[in-house]
Amino acid sequence: MTIDELIAEGKKLQSTNIKTRSNSTKYHTWTNNCVTYLEKIYFSKERRNQFMFYALNSRFEPMLGMLQSIKENSENKEPVTKCDKSKKVVAKCENPDEPVTKCDRLITIENTNEENIDIARLIVVVRNQQVLIDRDIAMLYKVETRTLNQKVKRNVARFPERFRFQLTKEELQELITNCDRFATMKHVPSPPYAFTEQGISMLSAVVTSQKAVDTSIRIMDAFVGMRRFLAANAHVFQRLDRVERQQIENKLWMEQTDDKINTILSKMDKQAPKLLPEQVFATGCIWDAWAYVSDLVRSAKQRIVLIDNFVDDRVLSLLDKRADNVDATIHSRYYEMFLTDLKKHNEQYKEIKFVQLPHKNHDRFLIIDDDVYLLGASIKDMGIGLCAVTKMEASPETILGLLK
Repeated sequence: MTIDELIAEGKKLQSTNIKTRSNSTKYHTWTNNCVTYLEKIYFSKERRNQFMFYALNSRFEPMLGMLQSIKENSENKEPVTKCDKSKKVVAKCENPDEPVTKCDRLITIENTNEENIDIARLIVVVRNQQVLIDRDIAMLYKVETRTLNQKVKRNVARFPERFRFQLTKEELQELITNCDRFATMKHVPSPPYAFTEQGISMLSAVVTSQKAVDTSIRIMDAFVGMRRFLAANAHVFQRLDRVERQQIENKLWMEQTDDKINTILSKMDKQAPKLLPEQVFATGCIWDAWAYVSDLVRSAKQRIVLIDNFVDDRVLSLLDKRADNVDATIHSRYYEMFLTDLKKHNEQYKEIKFVQLPHKNHDRFLIIDDDVYLLGASIKDMGIGLCAVTKMEASPETILGLLK
């Protein structure tokens, strides 16, 4: 029945006796026809329940008012066959006199040319299955995602878990991370649904428009093509898998090797001799004494001052081991040969200053920044005989002040 026929029949029943009409067959037939019509035009569930409440209480005025409102709204709607296709969304089809079945009550979206879309690129892998997300299917069918899922829910018995399943929040997050086109789904209230190949096949039996059927065929062909591609290139994927595993194993091996090297270096540092406040060298330990003093020179940050009566060119070689920003000064007695060596040295390398001692000094001192070391022998003779190097409590200024 059309909306006009339902309204006319309702007005006739309204004029009958209130005690007889609620129990009459015509009344029940009319209310059932009204509910069927409301379901046909996808009237909201809440409004349908409200209509049923009025019907149970034989309240004709609100029922006829709802039908009249639907008629007025449908008269203001543009017929589906005459829709302006330039609009992004076509108006909902609620007029039963128009060819609504051709659009299957699904809102058409004209913003994408699906014929140019490579469906294989839309297929993703979730739970080790090749699936299409409901949003992509709706785009290919040129319908709204919400409306597509409503169609499926009305036929939920046809879609078991292996045909259609809802993504978890973790799966949705992984999907967004790996596919930029799903970035807009980051804040959706609920995760989308995924359809397997069997689910796509079942969709063609639920969404019966010719557009949906043609698109389902293309989607099925894409799934088949994907399987053929995977089968034909299985050896390539196996080789890539082996390469990836080998890279992972090499990375683990390198990490283990680095850990072993760090362990060895750490043990070497612990067992290596340290610069102690007191260091004694036995007779003949020439290299040990030389290496110890060399480490002292390398540790300097600002200045090195050597107070030694007897120096030669070996002392110049030792002081050249200091850092570039460290100054070096030698306080010693006057030796013509040494001054000649010092002059030639300073012409090529960083300058080492020379200060002549005003008088003889018995002991030798080495000043490294703010530390003073007492040397048991001249540096050039360290280790030839029993000698020691001792760190003193006196300040460098105290020692330098006593030279005057």
